[in-house]
Amino acid sequence: MSTITIIGTGNMARTIDTLAVNGGTDVEIMGRDQAKAKALAQAMGDRATPGTWGAAPAGDIVIAALLYQSIVPVVTEFGESLAGKTIVDITNPFNATGTGLAVPHTTSVAQQVAEAAPADAHVVKGFNTLFSHVLGSGRPVDVFLAGDDASAKASVSALVESLGLRPRDTGDLSMAHWVEGAGLLTMGLARSSGSFDVSLGVNELAKAS
Repeated sequence: MSTITIIGTGNMARTIDTLAVNGGTDVEIMGRDQAKAKALAQAMGDRATPGTWGAAPAGDIVIAALLYQSIVPVVTEFGESLAGKTIVDITNPFNATGTGLAVPHTTSVAQQVAEAAPADAHVVKGFNTLFSHVLGSGRPVDVFLAGDDASAKASVSALVESLGLRPRDTGDLSMAHWVEGAGLLTMGLARSSGSFDVSLGVNELAKAS
């Protein structure tokens, strides 16, 4: 893994930054607030550098660690600077009460991002089923991925493994709607149990020898 770019400076951005740097990956951090991006990069050490908002990202993988309401406008704003990039959408399109999805059942935020992105960019859904503190816990939790381009998913899977996590390929980008629904399921489990130290995972039966 060479360099990834993370757009965003919130909790998820910081957690992925930390895991990536600790795993030996160089990280470019972009934020609309340049001072926050610079401060976060400095906190991450020599492997992290601040990028310029709207400029062409240094990384072939661009992780959009944003609120779901912001991701399509930001991808539109970046425009052709995202050409040829793999864009990882980690957003959860929850409604105002966190009890349902704010997108129609026929689509997903990830599919809307793909429509807004340059034609040769590839969108992969991922990371949205994990709370930031669970993501950074050091446990080898599962990261569910959905995307149309096999090469892009392979690159994101390799990144996930470098973070000490387990990539789980759910299928093409149409599956992103259900991956986003899984984020809602995680929220429901957390609320019902009274603990946000939860995550969804896959238990694989041992193959007979």
